[in-house]
Amino acid sequence: MYKITLLKSLLFSSIISLVISCDNDSNELGSDIIGSDNFETGTPETYPVEASSFATGPIETLDLSVNALGIYNNPVFGITKANLAVQLQMDPAKLNPTFDAALNPVVESVILTIPYFSTKGDTNSEGETEYTLDSIYGPSDGKIKLHVYESKYYIRDLDPSSPTQGVQKYYSNQNSEFDAVKGQLLNDSEDPSQNEAFVFSDNELVEPGTITAEDPDPDPIRSAPGMKLYLNKDFFINKILNAPSGKLLNNNVFKEYIRGLYFQVENSGGFEGNLAMLNIKGGKITIKYKQFETAPTTENPNPEIENKTYILNLNGKSVGFFENQSTLVQNPDNLYLRGGEGSMAIIDLFGPDNDNNGVADKLEELRANKWLVNDASLTFNIDNVSMGLTSEEPKRIYLYDLKNKRPLIDYYADQNSPSSKPKYSKSVFGGIIKEVETGIGSTKRGTSYKIRITNHIRGLINNPDSTNVRLGLVVSESINEVTNKKVKTTIPTYNISELPSASIINPLGTILFGSGANVPLDKRLQLKIYYTKPKQN
Repeated sequence: MYKITLLKSLLFSSIISLVISCDNDSNELGSDIIGSDNFETGTPETYPVEASSFATGPIETLDLSVNALGIYNNPVFGITKANLAVQLQMDPAKLNPTFDAALNPVVESVILTIPYFSTKGDTNSEGETEYTLDSIYGPSDGKIKLHVYESKYYIRDLDPSSPTQGVQKYYSNQNSEFDAVKGQLLNDSEDPSQNEAFVFSDNELVEPGTITAEDPDPDPIRSAPGMKLYLNKDFFINKILNAPSGKLLNNNVFKEYIRGLYFQVENSGGFEGNLAMLNIKGGKITIKYKQFETAPTTENPNPEIENKTYILNLNGKSVGFFENQSTLVQNPDNLYLRGGEGSMAIIDLFGPDNDNNGVADKLEELRANKWLVNDASLTFNIDNVSMGLTSEEPKRIYLYDLKNKRPLIDYYADQNSPSSKPKYSKSVFGGIIKEVETGIGSTKRGTSYKIRITNHIRGLINNPDSTNVRLGLVVSESINEVTNKKVKTTIPTYNISELPSASIINPLGTILFGSGANVPLDKRLQLKIYYTKPKQN
């Protein structure tokens, strides 16, 4: 079973909590004067917002917290293809292993496993557990061609062209460089589900239990769903068990010797593809082999056989690649947000500065009024006609200080971060999609995203030295991730050199109404502020 976004069923309660929090904050703020005969509260004031969107171009994808892999056909934004390269690492506690030929080691299997994000469901009497996959995009029966190659591209730590030997950057458009030097195909099984017709399955992984003298009939070992591929045994026999002296000495030597894996995806026949967000660093390669406990001798020509494993982890450096094919025709009255190598929006609050004194005219008025701000928010309405009924929608968007490349003060002020609901942390700050029933089965579609910037606005009004900074708006996969990544080419119009990582790891997109004069007033992007005001005598 697929679930496109974790904890979707909890969305309504999150929104209700947001509303309640807003009400509570409004009542608490200025509690000494609300209800006084000298002050009044009323309907909100609205203020102009200037907004536009643009493509980001290639972006840095080195060591993302989550990696995309697969093909996703977005009915609105077009096709996204995501490939991936990752370095292998030996266990630091098992460096420089010895594989003694005298013990006659025989490799039985080499298995690549990468866990999926999933939610555990019910378990039946047979011990079988149902899981719901999270962050798998596309139809549940979608198939892709998945080829895993030895990578022969060396992912460097340092940039040799940098005068300061800074960290080497890798970008989303470098797939061709890795593809050009790929090595041997490793998932070469005759089973098409292992390569030519791969499916991101929600079935739990089942391995036979280890047979021992004490337990000749062990229960199977069950684990949560994940990618499970059988890799070419001869390759790992030659590279690991028969490695030349010194090649397994440490991980610095090892990552030069075996430069990693390169995951490449293609369309599988007439099937529509799937794209998964993976915790690639949670993956591993398990080499299972048998060998004699001791070397055979004349006295003991057939020693006992023992089962052994050697594990290689996929926790070295990783690089993600995106290929976008889009036929989307953009409308200047809309804002286009798309994750990955996608697009973002910029937001300017309070409109023009007609007197050219460096402060927007409307902000000057607010500073002069000295009204008490109870609540301030931006509501981004979704263009449902443009989005249609079939495209997946990002469950969250993220507003941040574009100039200083950091979250707003309202983000930091929101301490609502439940560990059990990480995707719904910072629910007061907001950006969570509001959904309604469509009347077509159980289908829901988004209507808007609301983001509260109360403290940000208070700071602009109460502190004349505060700069009305330009704001950035992107889709977000994780509101708790606020690190940034470099864009390959700085966007000169706005001098944008970095974007939030959380946007890169979300492959979805949405179309929002902007602030243009052609946008219906009830859908137009505006800043809405609730005040407590002195009564007019």
